[in-house]
Amino acid sequence: MTGSIDENLSRVRERIQRACDRVGRRFDDVTIVGVTKTFGPEVVEALVKAGVVDIGENRIQEFIEKKAEVKIDCRWHLVGTLQRNKAPKAIGQFDLIHSVDRLKLAQTLSRLGEEREIDTRVLIEVNTSGEASKHGFSPEDVTDAAGIISELPRLDLGGLMTVGPLTDDLVSVRRSYQTLFRLKEHTESALGTRLRHLSMGMTDDFEIAVEEGATLVRLGRVLLGERPG
Repeated sequence: MTGSIDENLSRVRERIQRACDRVGRRFDDVTIVGVTKTFGPEVVEALVKAGVVDIGENRIQEFIEKKAEVKIDCRWHLVGTLQRNKAPKAIGQFDLIHSVDRLKLAQTLSRLGEEREIDTRVLIEVNTSGEASKHGFSPEDVTDAAGIISELPRLDLGGLMTVGPLTDDLVSVRRSYQTLFRLKEHTESALGTRLRHLSMGMTDDFEIAVEEGATLVRLGRVLLGERPG
């Protein structure tokens, strides 16, 4: 880890503030989600004590084991892919699921929510880069999917999410995030309702994401250093 979590967080906040200043946004409109994949519960607690109360996890089983050992209140986010057969373990456990990448998953979460009388807040994952390795709806299908998902019982559609392209071409990265922002506007117009969140941006590109409208940035390495193991 380069520096302490407090020092790293201070630098990250300064970078977010500068990105906000460049485009006339408010710092308070951006939430840091600290991604603790492969880190232990003590790191979660250190993040929360430093001021990052939104914690992102990628894998359900790791999350279950970690949550049981965390002795401090936080808001849990599922930022990794959710398989339908793991949906029963996810219901009621997360403040927000970022990665609804297909209609069948949304329908499964809705059905489980009805059975257990639990509401689930979700984001629709969009493949804005067109990369075959990425999960998510195609940009062309997002608005129709949002219309269907927004009508499913026990689901609260909060916005859109994407993973930027894995490239050093920052123009492509920015284009990916601009695409998600335009999709949000188009979907809001079609649904006649506001979508609160754009979840986009990670360690290598979060400043670009903030400039393009991100409300949730998913940060691991820049806060915690390289992952163990």
